[in-house]
Amino acid sequence: MKRSRPIAPWARKTGGCLAGWAAATALMAGVGVLPALAQETLFGNDGDAMIGPQMPGAPLATGTGQAALAPQARPLGFGIISDRTPAAARLEAVEPDADVTLPDRAAPGDRSDAATVLADTMVLQGDRTLIAAGGVVVWYQGARLVASRLIVDGASGDLTIEGPVHLSRPGARNPDDEAVLIADSAQLDRELQDGIIRGARLVIARELQLAATELTRTGNGRMTRLTHVVASSCQVCATNPTPLWEIRARSITHDAETRLLTFDHPQMRAFGVPVAAVPFTITAPDPTVERKSGFLRPEIRTTSGLGFGVKLPYFQTLGDHADLTLTPYVSVNRTRTLEARYRQAWRNAVTEWNGAISRDDIEPGDTRGYLFGNALVDLPRDYRLGLQLQLASDRGYLLDYDITDADRLWSGVTLERVTRDKLFFGRVGNYRSLRDDEDNDTSPAQVADALWQRRFTPRLIGGEGLMEWSIHAHRRPSDADIVGRDVARGSVGLDWRRTEILPGGLVGAALAGLDADLYRIAQDDRFDDVESRVDPMVGVELRWPLAGSSGGATHLVEPVAQILWSPSGQDDDIPNEDSRLIEFDEGNLFSDNRFPGYDVRETGLRANIGVGWTRIDPAGWSLGLTGGRVLRARDDDAFADASPLGGRRSDWLLAANYDSGTGLAIANRALFDDSFNVSRNELRVGWLRPDLQLSAGHLWINSDENESRDLDISELTANVGWQIAEGWWGNAETRYDFQADRAQKAALEVTYRNECITLEMGLSRRFTDSDSVRPETSFDLSVRLGGFGSQKDGPGTVARRSCMR
Repeated sequence: MKRSRPIAPWARKTGGCLAGWAAATALMAGVGVLPALAQETLFGNDGDAMIGPQMPGAPLATGTGQAALAPQARPLGFGIISDRTPAAARLEAVEPDADVTLPDRAAPGDRSDAATVLADTMVLQGDRTLIAAGGVVVWYQGARLVASRLIVDGASGDLTIEGPVHLSRPGARNPDDEAVLIADSAQLDRELQDGIIRGARLVIARELQLAATELTRTGNGRMTRLTHVVASSCQVCATNPTPLWEIRARSITHDAETRLLTFDHPQMRAFGVPVAAVPFTITAPDPTVERKSGFLRPEIRTTSGLGFGVKLPYFQTLGDHADLTLTPYVSVNRTRTLEARYRQAWRNAVTEWNGAISRDDIEPGDTRGYLFGNALVDLPRDYRLGLQLQLASDRGYLLDYDITDADRLWSGVTLERVTRDKLFFGRVGNYRSLRDDEDNDTSPAQVADALWQRRFTPRLIGGEGLMEWSIHAHRRPSDADIVGRDVARGSVGLDWRRTEILPGGLVGAALAGLDADLYRIAQDDRFDDVESRVDPMVGVELRWPLAGSSGGATHLVEPVAQILWSPSGQDDDIPNEDSRLIEFDEGNLFSDNRFPGYDVRETGLRANIGVGWTRIDPAGWSLGLTGGRVLRARDDDAFADASPLGGRRSDWLLAANYDSGTGLAIANRALFDDSFNVSRNELRVGWLRPDLQLSAGHLWINSDENESRDLDISELTANVGWQIAEGWWGNAETRYDFQADRAQKAALEVTYRNECITLEMGLSRRFTDSDSVRPETSFDLSVRLGGFGSQKDGPGTVARRSCMR
């Protein structure tokens, strides 16, 4: 069957612009209640998920679903289009903030009003006053009270409690999010809600603890006010009671309904030393809050181009389904920037817009900026409408402000529908190149595509069929001859395949196909205005899958032979704009056409032969090998002589992969001729362990003028994360060009996490140098205090202070 082909006229097999859209829309699928948009809190982490890139085609994965082979090079997109444009922003949704309903007081005499009391001794006096002593435990409407002595007033039902006192709600829906109260003594009402507590310590969501001389609860347990209080999420030991950081205040009030903490005249201390204070009241979310209006964590960013600078974002919720983030970015006499992000979710749509405007010393006197926006709308009958806008003043701006390293932008509209047996995709939009060596006037700018595919089973001959219709058009702004060429194409294709099991375990298949194209070519006197082409194809395939065992290991061997024929033809009458970069790997070894686009096709009599072997060891590791080549009755002029697919015999393809079963994965693919002269080689290594995340790859490709590659390519890409020590996690990334003998990029990040603080530091160097882009070194620093707003786990371990000697 025909394989999926990119339909951009200059498509390259990297990054898909629809990948982010698909991920964002998936968040809406089946949502009955509109999701709220996630965000970072005052001292918490941001809600944008960091999703590491994965190497496509790697069959190995960890238990968490991460690919074991995942170099940091931009991955191949899973979308229909692959054109190096930046993917649309990934939206993340959380459940809407639920209204907290505090328990009502039960009516006297109601069964639910009864409490269960356990104690070593209990005495009921004549006025119905109950005195319980020794290991007292009280269960009442989901709450549990533990104390040494309890007195229940017979008239009012109020409780006098002697400690140590421990009050929690293990019967709540989310007991881990509930506050736990520890005290020396207490006076509470009969519902265990309101009262006065002395020598109190309040622990919220098992993260933030507040210690006070006195605690008062009112409003049926809603408002909790602590006086002369100290707050911290750090471990406090009796032998060393000074935490890493603490906030002291005259009083702290916790609202259980809004989940906000109000600090009266707070003072920040580090290692017991005051470092900051404010003479007024401030508020912060408790650890259970995922989104709330307010200032987010500040970030210090220092670059060689912009100097020392500070970012201070402010997050504003606009209901449960929209938010706005404004981030002033100021550096010392170098830049004045305002960044903005707007997000909104509806029942059947999502949108996100990111932008910034700057005045800096890099381009004195110029106003620089960018605007990226995208929206997705689910339409009736499973159609999905996409909108995308990408604008930038210059590529240097996107790099200087660490927005994206993309060098092409696309803006337009898409419409798609995918069902079990049908696919429709359409788009119309505009490309803009930010490369110094590309002229937007002579590059395809306005592009339109439509693709329709349907799989079916023919009634008379059986098997499986695929019918395809496609339309493409692109226009160059230039009106000059040749360099301003405009092209429109209409194509129809029909593929058929029928597989049968033959005697002896052989698997045979018959193949047939028909492709027809009609071209309209303008502004190029080397080609006729109208060209047409029809290419039929027939073929047979024979496989012999074999399985055996030896020493407990399973061996799988499958030799494959495929013979295809289509009339030899010349494609010189049609300009080749979408099939210039050709791949030859184990994924298309048995393909009827290895050109990625429509402008060129393989023709003639040819045979694809190969064999695959896999060993599966009972210890859990596996090893696989795949080898093969293409044989032709005569040369195919569509391939250059220097191409691995050129001549009557292609280069040999040999691919190997190893999976240890414990996180180590190695894959290598090589192309070489009969004299063992290697034309291409790719090595990938991945190693995933709790204390190590290694991902590396080396690529070598020889020069080829037909693919606009004047020099050999030899590049190393590596990313490694490792546990430096308890609580310390390091991550290093590099991309080195051996041909140019210099690095293209290098970065080092170090993160320290314990139970109450997260410190992130990053140092990076970009070596790219051109007319619009300068090399740059940057340093980033941010600090997050635990206990304020929800936080996500990161890689590695968390250092925890131990009170054990």
